[in-house]
Amino acid sequence: MKPGYKDLTCRYFSRPGSRNTNLVLEAVESRAAQLEISDILVATCSGQTAFAALKKLSPARRIIAVTHVTGFAKPNDQELSEENRGILQNLGVQVLTCQHAFGGVGRGVRNRLGTYQVDEIMAYTLRTFGQGTKVAIEMALMAADAGLVRTDEDVISIGGTESGADTALVIKPANSSRVFEMKVREIICKPANF
Repeated sequence: MKPGYKDLTCRYFSRPGSRNTNLVLEAVESRAAQLEISDILVATCSGQTAFAALKKLSPARRIIAVTHVTGFAKPNDQELSEENRGILQNLGVQVLTCQHAFGGVGRGVRNRLGTYQVDEIMAYTLRTFGQGTKVAIEMALMAADAGLVRTDEDVISIGGTESGADTALVIKPANSSRVFEMKVREIICKPANF
């Protein structure tokens, strides 16, 4: 009889942030190969984390770089330069820039009226697991909404805290209108202290 569980390794980092990027990408490549997952979502602002993923991940992986929305830092500003966007796309990386699932119109309501909406409450709740966990889950919703990933196939979603990568999750994506159909199947790595 088979046991009703699996013993898996989860990498817990002592601190969050970009210092963990290479270790995250190594763990992601290993788990993606084991699970035969091809779609990898990578949070990137400047493009540097996506470039690192290109170097560390197998060419069998399809990298989808997810940027901040234009205007995130300041009006009319896109943090991913046109040059880096073009280079990434020429290297076969799909780049997704769209409204954040947990911080679009709701953030506008908070900024103007001083009251939180459901999307931001969900974001704050997810941050109890770390900023990278919130980012990874949010990107899976955004990529599903954009039609870049299927909702019936697992992906690996890589998020981080401020810059770089420190979190990776195996996720069954869902469209944002069906958010509760999303499933976080595994935690590959995350910061223990944040």
